[in-house]
Amino acid sequence: MNRTNRTALVALALTLAASPSWAQEAASCQTLRMADVGWVDNGAINGLTMAVAEGLGYQAKVSTLSLPIILVSVQKKDVDFFLDYWSPASDPLFQPAVANNSVTLVEEPNLVGAKFTLAVPSYLAADGLKDMSDIARYKDQLKGKIYGIESGAGGNQLIKTMIKENRYDLGDFDLVESSETAMRLQVARAIRKQEPIVFLGWAPHPMNLQFDMTYLSGADDLWGPDGGAAKVHTVMANDYQTRCPNAAKLVSNMKFDIPMESHMMERIMDKEPAVQAAKQWIAKNPQWLDTWLDGVTTFDGKDAKSAVLSYLQQ
Repeated sequence: MNRTNRTALVALALTLAASPSWAQEAASCQTLRMADVGWVDNGAINGLTMAVAEGLGYQAKVSTLSLPIILVSVQKKDVDFFLDYWSPASDPLFQPAVANNSVTLVEEPNLVGAKFTLAVPSYLAADGLKDMSDIARYKDQLKGKIYGIESGAGGNQLIKTMIKENRYDLGDFDLVESSETAMRLQVARAIRKQEPIVFLGWAPHPMNLQFDMTYLSGADDLWGPDGGAAKVHTVMANDYQTRCPNAAKLVSNMKFDIPMESHMMERIMDKEPAVQAAKQWIAKNPQWLDTWLDGVTTFDGKDAKSAVLSYLQQ
């Protein structure tokens, strides 16, 4: 073999070694097994991730599960990843699994500036219910009820802790567990009648546009500082980065912001399919692809950005 050929082979080997490790992915990696807890924000970020992944030649399988079952499914590797771990609300559920390495936590949050705590209609705040410590004074008007979402959700667990430990004299209150949709309907009904209600609120979410609402202060040790400031994290199966490195890199790269999610959530609540809404949003905001596709190829090793842009035009 002459020197020219040896040089060419060395160059090829170096190129392959430096390139994304798509070639190491098994065929099974072509399906992204995602979890969805049924929250609208989860649908929004899943839709954005699915749209990008489909442009890269992947497909998605979404399992809608309760939060505790999602954690077990990621630990058992029945689900590859979950994009909607809210901290600190869900820390008691997820942090033990992170600590014992039964799941992998993506180092950087996928969303900052979120908010998650108890809220009231603003007319109730104007009447004096502005802090967690004010709730007990309104027990009769509230019929001793605080409205949460589905069983197992981190926010519900925090409300249960407040009740169980009689924090702020809430020991005689009951948590009403249902679903995000049912809770919002209950809030809308109360606001139409100008009745008092305390409920689980968060941002991003179109509820902040639909309702004139006020987040309660207090209980920062439970709900986070600054009246419920929150971060949202991604968790993966603990072998996903080695088993499916290109897909895992994409998932790790998926970061979002409040306006993006709020826009997506509003369209989803208007019954638009999440992936369709995501494709249209990304087509109008293609600069996000630079972040999402950094170090990523298509499933078969081709240029990622050109493939996704082509897919968006379909």
